[in-house]
Amino acid sequence: MTARYGQLRLARASNTIDALLISYPKSGRTWFRFILATYFAHVIGLEADIDLHSMFGILPNLDWDRKRGIPAYQAGPTRGLVPLIAVSHRYRSLVTPVPVIMMVRDPRDVIVSAYFHATRHKHRYTGTIDDFVRDDAQGLPDLMQYLNECALLLEKHPRCVVTYERLSAAPEAETARVLRFLGQEPDADCVRRAVAAANIEAMRALEVESGIPGHDYDRTDPEALRMRRGAAGGYRDYLSKDTLDWIDETCRQRLDTATLRLLAA
Repeated sequence: MTARYGQLRLARASNTIDALLISYPKSGRTWFRFILATYFAHVIGLEADIDLHSMFGILPNLDWDRKRGIPAYQAGPTRGLVPLIAVSHRYRSLVTPVPVIMMVRDPRDVIVSAYFHATRHKHRYTGTIDDFVRDDAQGLPDLMQYLNECALLLEKHPRCVVTYERLSAAPEAETARVLRFLGQEPDADCVRRAVAAANIEAMRALEVESGIPGHDYDRTDPEALRMRRGAAGGYRDYLSKDTLDWIDETCRQRLDTATLRLLAA
C-alpha cells in the first residue's frame, strides 16, 4: 500500500466517525477505551461481557483492520446504536473538525511505561531506562514533539482533555464528563459498572488469559503486559535523580506554551 493510498483511506475513515480518542502510546488509552466500551455495552443492554478483543467492536481503531478497525464496528452489535468513537495515536491526516478526546499523562510515567513496552513487550530496545529516556526516536524527545503538535491541532477541534491522573482519582466523574462532551446524558449506574469492570486487576486477568489482538508477547512476564501497574507517579521507582532533573530541564526548554497548558492538569 502506498503512503498516498494509506492517507486517502485514513481520510475516508475520519469522515465516518463521530469523535476521535487520541493519545501518545502508554498514556492510559486502552484503559479508557475499555471503560467507554463497557459503558456503551451496558447502555444498550448487551449481555456479553466486554473484553480486550470485543472492545474494538465498540471503539475501533482509526484504520481498516477487520478485527480492530472501522470494519469491526461496522460488523459489531452496537453499529448505529452508539457513537462511532475511533481510537488512534495518529492525528495529522484528519480532514474534518471532529470532536477530539485527548488523553495525557505525566510524561515521566509515560516514558517509563514506554520503556517496558519497548524492551519486554516489543523487544525493540536493549539499552538502559536512562538511555531510553534520552532516545530521540522512542524517548522523551519523541513524546515532546507529539505533544507540541497535538496541542496545536487541538486548537482547531472541539476538544476534551482527559488526564490519566484525574481519571485515576475520579473515574466515574471523568467518564461522565466525557460522555457529556459527546452529547450523551450519562447513566450513573452504567458508569459505575463500567468503571468497576475496568479495575486494573480485572483487566490484567483478561490480558493474561487472552492477550490483545495483534500483539504476540510473553503474557507471563508482568512487565510485558499492557496492564502493567496502573499507578500514577510510579516513575519514582525507576528513574534516577539525574534523569529526572534532565527531564524537567528538557521539558522547560522544548515544550510549547500550549503544551504546558495541556499538561498543567
